[in-house]
Amino acid sequence: MVLLTRRSDESVDPLSRALAPPKNESAEQRAIREAKEAEACRESNRIDEIIKQEKQAISRKKAPVKVLMLGQTESGKSTTVKIFQLSYARQAWEDERMSWRTVIHLNLVRSVNTILDALENAPEIASRVNLLRMRLGPLRHVQHDLETHLGLTEGEEIHAASEAGILRRPAEVCVRSRSGWAAALGFAKQRARNPGRHSLAEEALEVILKSRDDIAALWGDDDVRAALEERGVRLEDQSGFFLDDLYRIAHRGYEPTDDDVVRARLRTMGVQEYRFLFETGTHAGHEWIFYDVGGSRTHRGSWHPYFMDVKAIIFLAPISVFDEKLEGEAGGNRLEDSIKFWTTICKSKLLTKVQLILFLNKCDILERKLVRGVPLRRYIPTYGDRANDMPTASKYLRKQFQEIARKHSPEPRRVYTYLTTAIDTRAMAATLGMIRVGIVNDNLQTAELLR
Repeated sequence: MVLLTRRSDESVDPLSRALAPPKNESAEQRAIREAKEAEACRESNRIDEIIKQEKQAISRKKAPVKVLMLGQTESGKSTTVKIFQLSYARQAWEDERMSWRTVIHLNLVRSVNTILDALENAPEIASRVNLLRMRLGPLRHVQHDLETHLGLTEGEEIHAASEAGILRRPAEVCVRSRSGWAAALGFAKQRARNPGRHSLAEEALEVILKSRDDIAALWGDDDVRAALEERGVRLEDQSGFFLDDLYRIAHRGYEPTDDDVVRARLRTMGVQEYRFLFETGTHAGHEWIFYDVGGSRTHRGSWHPYFMDVKAIIFLAPISVFDEKLEGEAGGNRLEDSIKFWTTICKSKLLTKVQLILFLNKCDILERKLVRGVPLRRYIPTYGDRANDMPTASKYLRKQFQEIARKHSPEPRRVYTYLTTAIDTRAMAATLGMIRVGIVNDNLQTAELLR
């Protein structure tokens, strides 16, 4: 009998025994027990769903989207990267906004000093300018202090050319860090935490405030403007131009607007890497990496290590520079240099599968030059007797760049071409928004905005 009883006990499932309701369980006790079991089941399902979602997120997570920005110096590469950040990494943009204030003040002061340098040999207005030159002399020290505050280092001299000849501008300071403008802004933030260091930028602002009326008198003088025009100096066509906003930005309570930050000039040297975690849109959470290669010809070999796994190349060709010469080289035309650079990119067999996006940039400046009567045919003989207006000129230049891609690409492919004005924040953001979708989906055809 004992053996039979033991075998009967062993045949009962231990789990079933553990889960069985207690003997003599009342209806109230049963209701409480079942409620607890239901809650435990819901919690288990919730945990299972979290685990499932985490697994799906890991499986969906993609490698960073890498984009290579190419183009000569002052072609608009950094400006384009800024607008990407403004549009899709807004929090990072806001974190940096106030740090750009010092850069903008530096841009303003540098413009004033450029005017004073250009007018050193202007006897026709010497008597009128000498007093202003003396009163604005402290801005030389202000420029140096602001450059120090940003941790900038000496660059090379810049040679700007126009119909009036070649103007040698002072050596432009630059950022040499791999992290580009973020390094300078971070340097400024670090100094701002030290009250003694912070006063450097504040003291510079006080000098600017005291000089506002003299700056306005200098820039507003018709004879000064005429002398600058004769010497081929058109500050309003250069990046970092804020003289028309003097009283707005030279103010203690000044806070840079989005457009101010986009227009601000902070030169970079070498290869800069900008990482943004997109915060909005269908690709929120994706990391994008932009490689901004220094535009001078001495740095162009630097882009080779970066094209192996890039998703796309955005090539910026400033078409407004048809009458300008290269830095340091009186014989080289800037537009011709862009064409040669573009040809090199199109010829590369290693880039055959990389999406090519071409921005024919600075259309606003091109239009202003054409309206002033600067003849395109003088610098581009093949332009012939075509009309010297924006629609005709842009159509001709776009066709030339597209023909280069067709002729020199190792295999047939489509190049996506856009007429752009990088500092037109809204229009540029709309263009970049469509390009972003095309890059991620490997299908730029739906993003094409050819005119």
